Amino acid sequence: MEEKEEMDGRPSWDEYFMKMAFLVAERSTCLRRKVGAVIVKDKRILTTGYNGAPRGLKHCSEVGCLRERLNIPSGQRHELCRGVHAEQNAIIQAAIFGISIEGGTLYTTNCPCVLCTKMILNAGIDRIVYVEDYFDDLSKELLRESKIELVNFKKAQEVI
Repeated sequence: MEEKEEMDGRPSWDEYFMKMAFLVAERSTCLRRKVGAVIVKDKRILTTGYNGAPRGLKHCSEVGCLRERLNIPSGQRHELCRGVHAEQNAIIQAAIFGISIEGGTLYTTNCPCVLCTKMILNAGIDRIVYVEDYFDDLSKELLRESKIELVNFKKAQEVI
């Protein structure tokens, strides 16, 4: 965890980029959970993403939530969701614009689900900083097995 900048009161880099992830989340059109993601490399923002319907399609805020109608618990049956996850959108933006995110850090408001975790692993992200836990046992297992540094921002802040 990065510490506060010495003597000048500025936020640490982790605080700075995490605040941006929460700002990005404000664009979310999901009715259940607003998630934001920012991918950073060498202290530079490469891409951002928030959860919402694929481009050109109606948002959940317009048509309602299929998962709510079907009473699907959080963390299950991800395929029954109209939305694209924030982490997925950030990775997709990198692909669209030809930006390498390998070796980058992903700042996200929520710990990634298993689908996003697999994409993050294959994209070569080295570090994930998140705030809220997400109950997905397989995701946590894959992250433990990987070499990705996983930082719970809230718990790290308590230590400082």
